[in-house]
Formats: sequence, structure tokens, C-alpha cells
Amino acid sequence: IAVQAMLSLVEPQSSGLGGGAFMTFLDGAAGKVVIYDGRETAPAGASETMLLDEAGKPLPFVEAVVSGRATGVPGAVRMLGMAHAEHGKLPWNSLFGDVERTAREGFVITPRLGRMLAGSFPQLNAADARAYFTNPDGSPKKVGDRLVNAPFADFLRRLAAQGPDALYTGETAQRIVAKVGSGPLASSMTLADLAAYKPVKREAICNPYRVYLVCVPPPPSSGVGFLELLGLLEKTDIAARGPDDPQAWYLFAEASRIMYADRDRYVGDAAFVSVPVQGMIDPAYIASRAALIGPRAGPAPAAGTPPGATLVAADATLEPAGTSHFIVGDAAGNVVSMTTTVESIFGTGRMVDGFFLNNQMTDFSFSPRDPDGRAAANAVAPGKRPRSSMIPLILLDKQGHFAGAFGSAGGNAILAYVGKSLVAAVDWGLPTQQALALPNLVARGPFFAGEVDKFSPALLEGLGARGVALRPGRGGDSGVHGVMIRDGKVDGGYDPRREGRVLVEAPR
Repeated sequence: IAVQAMLSLVEPQSSGLGGGAFMTFLDGAAGKVVIYDGRETAPAGASETMLLDEAGKPLPFVEAVVSGRATGVPGAVRMLGMAHAEHGKLPWNSLFGDVERTAREGFVITPRLGRMLAGSFPQLNAADARAYFTNPDGSPKKVGDRLVNAPFADFLRRLAAQGPDALYTGETAQRIVAKVGSGPLASSMTLADLAAYKPVKREAICNPYRVYLVCVPPPPSSGVGFLELLGLLEKTDIAARGPDDPQAWYLFAEASRIMYADRDRYVGDAAFVSVPVQGMIDPAYIASRAALIGPRAGPAPAAGTPPGATLVAADATLEPAGTSHFIVGDAAGNVVSMTTTVESIFGTGRMVDGFFLNNQMTDFSFSPRDPDGRAAANAVAPGKRPRSSMIPLILLDKQGHFAGAFGSAGGNAILAYVGKSLVAAVDWGLPTQQALALPNLVARGPFFAGEVDKFSPALLEGLGARGVALRPGRGGDSGVHGVMIRDGKVDGGYDPRREGRVLVEAPR
């Protein structure tokens, strides 16, 4: 809870109290993995056509992302309140003092936040963002400048005293409704929407991979897609290869494309659509899909038909990069793997009480139906949670003990970032830090993208010979964190593309 509050202040481009999150929690005493779903919800007045213009065409993303209707009802704070009520040791009102003090005294803008402030994101043109990131002399804030956020400090004081209701009722809720209710493209969100938000405690989906049990959040998270990816990879010889073998990267790319085709088609909020969770990880179905991996990449694979699937429209969700991830474990064996987001960079660029509001509604499919009238699994509906690529995961060994945790930022590429890292750490035996630092390759639909300059010429040539023409443009937005337990010791890693640390404190 304290980490999320601080990230809301010092990493506002990625996550915050105005956003949502998934927490995968291992209860050390019970030995059970549970999911806390703090995903945002669509307001009661939302409609499936809300992301279309007057002509029925999808809104341009740069317009939708800064609009009032881009914001979903925030979920992170109520979710954290639920988790605290069930597992918290320290009083809720003791968790925000450090962040409140930092907000009042200010913090020095870090290189990564500075890079974001120098970017061309439409959110930075929003009045709130512009005011927050501008010096009194009118010059833009930059790396090394001090950023003070007194409104956030004041809000944290009320949040500490009142609990989560400080955001969902009263003056902050009124300001949220007013902020999203202003144009362009005003939201239908009401005070009743905020007051009615409920986080959901869910059972994790767990499936074996090699010697581990991999536990991920169920829909609306894309965890089932990730488990399908691992199942596909187990049908290949990728584990016998290594990071210098182009065939290994080719297998990863083709398995990724197959997985994304299924994930994009079928995954949505299971309270509103039928998601073939068991069908997507059915061994026979996995085998049939893995058989599509030939010696050379061809056209983009089509979605398959998993057992139990119903016919739904093709998806048109954009889901750009954003988000943050962190892992925390304690001496009692409790572990949190949490992915948290305001969706795109700085959410909508609109602020209330010192925090940015999410643009999570743009994680729905902009086109809700196909020409035959079939609805997309991820179409907008009142009260619905948008599909998420956030997949905070926990690994258990054969005895049911904690064996590792992974998660990442990066929009729809999260599944590729975490997949590469897990393969490198588990199959290729790399130290976690080295596994995370390997180049990223994101293969989805007809596109093969990644960190071209980090692959060797030999690897690029080998991939090209297999029909994979890797292009730059995606791959540098990962924010993977990983932990493996090796020989009883913590082997942790953070993504060198971002600012991170591994802190291990010996038991007292």
C-alpha cells in the first residue's frame, strides 16, 4: 500500500491512486495463491458505442485518451483496502506518512520521468499536466528539478484518516466526477458509480510449466493467454536451446503470435462474456495449435477454436505501453506480485487532488461489433472491466512452496516481456538479472518488433532466414521484475530499461 502511494507520486506516468491493479498474493501460512482484482469498471452510463465518432468510426486514440469518457472507475485503492482488511499488520493510517512528507517537501525528478516529460504524449498538453509540470517562470520541469505536490499530501492525510472512502465518497469523489464530466467527450460517471465500486477476490489460474506451477490472475487479466504461451513453448525444444540460438527466438515469436491471436479474440470480463479458460489451456488444443509452428513464419495466425469457445467478433483494442510492477516478500513467506497502472502515460493527463486519472476505458475494443453484428469479447458494457494484459504471476515448486514471481509493464507486450524473462530464467538457467536484460521480441499478428540493436547480427540473420524480419519500435518499454529462489537463496532482477532495485534483507 505504501509502495503504491509512493509510486503515484514519483512515477505518475505509470500508475497511481487514480488507476487500477491486479495483486497476486501468496499467503505464506495457508500456502495458497489468491488474486485481488482492482481493475477499473465502466460507469453505469457507458455504452458499447462510446468509443465511436458520430459516423460510427473508432475515435482517434489521441482524442479518446485525453477525453472525459476515457476514465474508468478507479479500483486500486479499494482493492488495497480489501487486502489490508484481510492481511494487514500495520494500521492503515500508519502507511502514508513517508509519502505525505515527500509530497510536501518535493522529490527530484528522475531520468525516466524526465524522459517522459520530454516526450510528445498528448496527455502532456492537458491543462492539469501542463500546470503540474511547469516551473513558476513558465519553463518546463526537467530531470533534476524538484516537484512538490501539496494537493496529494492533503489527500493522503484524508486517505489515512478515512480509509478508501476518502477517494470513493465525499469531496474527492465529487472532484473526480466533475473532472471527467467536462469536455471534450464527457464521461457519464456519477458519484453512485464511485460509491458502488467493489474489488473482486478471485481464484488464481494455475498450470504447470516444467517443474513449476505458474499461478496468474483469471479474466479480465490475460493470465490464461500467458499460460497458453507456456503450453505452446513446452511443445517445442526451446529449453534445449539458448539465448544465442535464432531458432529459440523464432519458436518464441511463433508461439507468441498464436497465443496473441487467441487472447485477442476470446479474453474479456468473464462476468459479461464466456471466456474459454480451460479450453485455451486444454492439452489437446495446445498440441493442435503448436502444430502450426513450422520451419518458417507465414501470415499472421488466425484465432483457433478452443473447447467451449463461442463465436465472437475480432478485437480492436489498442492498449499502448504504460504501467508498473513490483514484488514484495516478507519473513513469514507472504509474497505480493502486483501490476498497477493508469493505462497510458500520465493516464488522461487530468488530475484530481494531486493524482492522475486513468484512461482505462480505452483498453476496451473501440469497435464493439463486427459487420455480422457479433460483439467483441472486450466490447464496452456498463460495469464491465476492460481486458488487461497485466499478469502478475507467482511460481510454486512441487511442494507448493514459493519458487519465484514475475511481472512487467508494457501494455499488450507484457505477455512477451514476461514470457522471454521466464524462458531465460527457467529454461536457459540465466541469473534473473541477465534474463530480464535479454533483448525483447514482441510478435503479434503480422508484426515482429523488438530491440533490434540489442540482437547480434547473427541472430538477426537467423531470424530473417526463418521469415522473421525484426523491426524496431517496440521492446524498450518493458518494466519486468523477477525473483527466483535458487538453492534457497533469493535471485532477484529488475529491468535495466527502467529505474529499479533488488533489496534483500537477511532475517533477523
